Amino acid sequence: MSATAQTKYAQPSHRFLASISREYARTHLVLSCGTENDEELLLAAESTPPYIIHNISAHLGSPTRVTNEDPEFIAKLIDAVYEAHAPDTTSAALALTDSAELESVRDETDRDLLSIATKGDTGRFVDALLFEALMRGASDVHIQPTEDTTLCRYRLDGVLVTVRDIPSSATSSIVSRIKILANLDITEQRLAQDGRTTVSIGKKSESGRAIDLRISTLPTPHGERVVIRLLDHERDEGLQSFERLGMPSEVQTRYKQAAGRSNGIVLVTGPTGSGKSTTLYATLRWIADIRPGVNLMTIEDPIECDLSAPSIAVSQVQVSQKKGVTFASGLRHILRQDPDVIMIGEIRDTETARIAIQSSLTGHLVFSTMHTNDAVSAVSRLVDLGVEEYLVSASLSAVLAQRLVRRIHEPCSGKGCKDCLDSGFAGRVGIFELLPITDPIRKLIAGGAEIGSLRDSARASGMHTLLQEGQSLLDRGITNQIEIERALGTAEVIA
Repeated sequence: MSATAQTKYAQPSHRFLASISREYARTHLVLSCGTENDEELLLAAESTPPYIIHNISAHLGSPTRVTNEDPEFIAKLIDAVYEAHAPDTTSAALALTDSAELESVRDETDRDLLSIATKGDTGRFVDALLFEALMRGASDVHIQPTEDTTLCRYRLDGVLVTVRDIPSSATSSIVSRIKILANLDITEQRLAQDGRTTVSIGKKSESGRAIDLRISTLPTPHGERVVIRLLDHERDEGLQSFERLGMPSEVQTRYKQAAGRSNGIVLVTGPTGSGKSTTLYATLRWIADIRPGVNLMTIEDPIECDLSAPSIAVSQVQVSQKKGVTFASGLRHILRQDPDVIMIGEIRDTETARIAIQSSLTGHLVFSTMHTNDAVSAVSRLVDLGVEEYLVSASLSAVLAQRLVRRIHEPCSGKGCKDCLDSGFAGRVGIFELLPITDPIRKLIAGGAEIGSLRDSARASGMHTLLQEGQSLLDRGITNQIEIERALGTAEVIA
C-alpha cells in the first residue's frame, strides 16, 4: 500500500488496536483513525451495520465519530496497519495442514475477498493473497512448489516477483482451496486442470467489484503448481485510452488515420504480454465514440475484457474448440451479422489470414494481432501464411508494433522500496513503432520487395523504430537501459 494512502488519515489509536482484532475490523470494514476530544474517529464502509459502531463504542468506552470511505480503501488500510503492528497475523495460515474447512459453501460471501467472517485460516490466506495481488496490480499469481518450500509469486509489470515463501506442508490445503473456488476436482492431483471463477471485492449486491480468475493447475515432482490469471475489468478499463497507453501524439495521429477508415486491415504486433489486446480495446472504444451506430464485433481467445457498456454497441464472441468455434469459423459467422468493424484476437493460420484480408477488401474495417518482432515483419508473415503480395498491398492500412517497459518508481528514484517490492519500478509504458502503408510502400509490397527495402522506405517516410522510441524514454528518465534491453532484445537493437 502506498505511503500516500496510509497518511491520508491519522494512525489508529492504541486502544483500538489493542481491543479490536484484525479479523473483526476486516469483517466489518471499520478502523480507527485516531482520537479527538476523547472521541474515537472511525473509518467505516457505508454497509457497516450501525450496531457494529455501537459495539465498538461500548467496548472502547468512548463516543465515536464515523467517516464513510470506500470499502476497498478501508480493507487495504486495515491490512497495512495490522501488518505493521503484528507482522505474524498470517502465520497461522502458513502452518495450516487441516483442509476440513475447504468444504465450506461457495456462496457470494465465500467469494468476497473482503469478507473473512466464516472462513478458516486457509481461506483467509488465499483471500489475502488474491487481494494483495489485485491491489498491487498483478496480472497473475503463481503458487510454485520447490524441493524445500513453496513460492508465492506475482507477475507485476510483466515480471515475476516472489512475495513470500510458505511451508510445503501448507501447499496442499492452499491448492485445494483454490481448486474449490474454480470447481475443480480436489482429489485429482496427477493431471493438469483448468477452470475459471469470479470473486469480488465487496458483495455484488452492494456494488462490489467483480474479478474473473482463470486457474491452471499442473502436477510437478514437488506438488501441484497453480497459476491464477487475474482479469480485473475495472482496472483494465482505466488503461483503455491512447494517452494512458503512453502512445506519442505523432504516432497516435497517424494510427487514428488508419483506424478511422471505413475499410482496410490494421495489425498490432508484438510478443505475448506486450499490450496488443489493450491497444485494440482502446481503439474499439475510440471508434464507438467517433462513429455512433457502428456495428462492432470481435472474435477472441479468450475475451480479456467485457466491452459492453451503454455507449458501446459491441458483440464479443469467444473461441471454443469444444464447440467448433475457431477464429476462421467464428469470423465466417460474424460476416453474416452485417458488421462494420471486426476485431480478430489473433491471425495465426492461413485460413484466418485469407478471410481477414478478403473482409477488409469487401468494405469492412478489420483489426487483429500477430506475433512478429517489428512492424515490417508483419508483411512477410502474411506472405508466409500464403497471402499473395498484391492482396497484402491492397488491404493493409497500417501495422503497429509495440512493447511494454517498466517505469522507474519516482518516489524511490528507482532504488527500490517497500511500495515497489524493492524492484525500483512501478507501472509500465508502451513503446510503439507505426508502419503506415503509404503508396511507395504499397508498391514495394506488391513487387515482393525484401524486408530491408521496406524498412528503409518506412524510415525515410518518418517511421520511428522501437529502438528509437526506447531511447526517447531513456532520455526522459522514464525507464533505464536494462529494461529497454529486456523488452526489445538484441535482435531489435541490431535492427
